Amino acid sequence: MEAPLEEIEFLARSTNRVEVLQLLATGSHTRRELATVTGASQATLGRILEDFAERSWVRRENGGYVATATGTLVADGIDGLVSVLETEAKLRDVVAYLPTAELGFDLRRLADATVTVPTRTRPSAPLQRVLDAMDGADTLYAFSHTLNEQSLATAHDRVTTGDQTFEAVLSASAIDALAADDRLWTQLRALARNENAEIRVRREDIPLAVTVTDGTVHLLVRDDGGILRASLRTDDPTVRDWAEETFTRYWESASPFDPTAFEE
Repeated sequence: MEAPLEEIEFLARSTNRVEVLQLLATGSHTRRELATVTGASQATLGRILEDFAERSWVRRENGGYVATATGTLVADGIDGLVSVLETEAKLRDVVAYLPTAELGFDLRRLADATVTVPTRTRPSAPLQRVLDAMDGADTLYAFSHTLNEQSLATAHDRVTTGDQTFEAVLSASAIDALAADDRLWTQLRALARNENAEIRVRREDIPLAVTVTDGTVHLLVRDDGGILRASLRTDDPTVRDWAEETFTRYWESASPFDPTAFEE
C-alpha cells in the first residue's frame, strides 16, 4: 500500500491524472471522450487507467470507465485541496493583514471572494471598489474603526437623496477623527439627522472595517500603520451571516450618536 503522501505525489505529477479522475467521478466516459476533453494520447490514457485500476479507483462499465466509490472519494479530496490552494493563493498577499482572530468563519468561505489591492496606477483601487458598491446600494450597514472622507460623502449623498438607508456602528476614535475636521463633522451630523440613517458609537475598539451593501460583504484590510492594503468582496451566505451577527452584537452594545459628547 502506498503512503498517503506518495499517492498525492502520484496524482500531482500529472495534471492528466487529476483531470481524468475528476471526469470519471462525474460519470462513465470512454477513452475517446477522455482524450477529447484532456488532450492526452491514448497511450497516456492507457497508463493512467491501468494505474487507477490497480488502486481500485476506476472500473470498466458499458464500454467506458467510471470512478469507484473510493475513486470518487479521492476525486472529491482533490477538488477540496485544489479549492483550498486556490483560496490560499488569492489571500497570500493579504493574509498578514487579515484580522483572522476576529473573523468568525472558515477562510475557505472566501474561495469566491474578489480581492482588490492597490497598484501603482490605481493606489485607491480597494477603497474605490467599496465606494462603487455603496453608490449603487439601496441598503447599507457597517461597523468600523474608521469612516473615511469618501465613504462619508457617498453615504451622505445617497441618504440625502432618499436612495439609501444607512446604519453604522463606529468606534469612538472614528468619531473623534471626524470631529477634528469642521467640514467632515458638519457632514456627519447632517447624515445622522436624516431619517434614513442611524449611527451608534462603541466606546470599545472595533478591530474590523466591514460594509454590507444589499447583502454583499466588503472587508477593508489595513496594516498596523493604517495603510489600506486590500478590499475583499464576497456574496458568501456564511460570511454574510457572520457580518450580520457581528453588526447586531456591536449595535446592541453601542450608544446612539450624540454629537455634543464629542464637542468641546
